[in-house]
Amino acid sequence: MREHRPSFTAAFVAACRGLTPMLPRAARLIDDPLGLRFAGPQLAPVAAAMLEARGPARVAAQVALLPVLPWIVYMQVRTRAIDEALLAFVAGGGTQVVILGAGFDTRAVRLAPRLGGVRVIEVDHPATQRRKDDELAAAGVDPGAAHLAWDFEVDALSALPARLGTLGLDPSRPTFTIWEGVTMYLTPAAIDATVAAIAQYSAPGSQLAFNYVRKDLVDRPNPLAAAAALVVRAVGEPFRTGFDPATLPAWLSVRGFRLLRDDDFEALATRWLPPGWARVLRRGRRLIVVERTAVAERAG
Repeated sequence: MREHRPSFTAAFVAACRGLTPMLPRAARLIDDPLGLRFAGPQLAPVAAAMLEARGPARVAAQVALLPVLPWIVYMQVRTRAIDEALLAFVAGGGTQVVILGAGFDTRAVRLAPRLGGVRVIEVDHPATQRRKDDELAAAGVDPGAAHLAWDFEVDALSALPARLGTLGLDPSRPTFTIWEGVTMYLTPAAIDATVAAIAQYSAPGSQLAFNYVRKDLVDRPNPLAAAAALVVRAVGEPFRTGFDPATLPAWLSVRGFRLLRDDDFEALATRWLPPGWARVLRRGRRLIVVERTAVAERAG
């Protein structure tokens, strides 16, 4: 992202979540009434007018949204998948959550009744965090999370565990880390440093959930992937890194994690959405959930 400016992609993702009511009821997997507050001064009024439209105007608004429909549906599936993994961790007794590259994530607000007393710490660029704080304050909403300002391409990630400790994170207790919509924008070195930092503050039994783009679509994108890459590059957030699903388990193992599951978003959409809706998703995007292994396991 560009210095001193909130993330464009974070605003776009929030807008896609906020446009959930434009989908047929059976295709709505989440509800994020705060999403459109982060869409930006140009998009937010237009999107709000679409939500309020009725009759023929509503139909016209839905037609106008067709070019971004795959993204709206994709964010439904991605958000639902991570929500479910997080809530399963909490149901199992987990009490700590770290959201890296949080953007305009609203889980601490949306899921507050089900998170109970879970401690949530959101880590992201200070410009994005300022915008988020301002919008939540204007809405009269308690953010429900502590914020840690961080630039993942500049700040020394070796210092992250200690900084999280100053906000109350206990490294002796399991933590659920969400790393959503981030890996494709980082360099391989930044990814490695981030995973090492996560391993350092994560006790055995901790979990990490992150989504990624297949390496072949980053290295040799098809026309749709190339178009998406051009857009994010134009706003200063180019795709840099993808992963090969076949080599991910070994990559994770040497870094102290074991793979719990690696889900294709199209498969999840087929499971959750009405028949035919999965076809609107762009292929090659996946979500993995991994568990922090014990030191003795790694040594063996």
